Amino acid sequence: MIKVSDTAKKKVIELMTDDGYDAAQDFVRVGVKSGGCSGLSYDLTFDKSQLESDKVFVENDVKIIVDKKSFLYLVGTVLEYSGGLNGKGFVFNNPNANRTCGCGESFSL
Repeated sequence: MIKVSDTAKKKVIELMTDDGYDAAQDFVRVGVKSGGCSGLSYDLTFDKSQLESDKVFVENDVKIIVDKKSFLYLVGTVLEYSGGLNGKGFVFNNPNANRTCGCGESFSL
């Protein structure tokens, strides 16, 4: 399960609308891919369809899909949005990460 903060929910809906997606029907695809300075990096995109193997969650009125491989890395993660002086963007608070890089965009287990 991935949790979505209220701030992240508002930003997701805003960005989905700007990109021509409908937050009531379409999905936020969250995943993990190789790369980044810590070995693994987060991937967040919008998607209109799900694959049969995807895990689907509805959290704080946001429909999230995660592929099976990424799911194990992301269980318990909270998606936040930061608009502070240190930069704007989505932040993944992942309890499974043993080490993260300074920018928070990559992690290792």
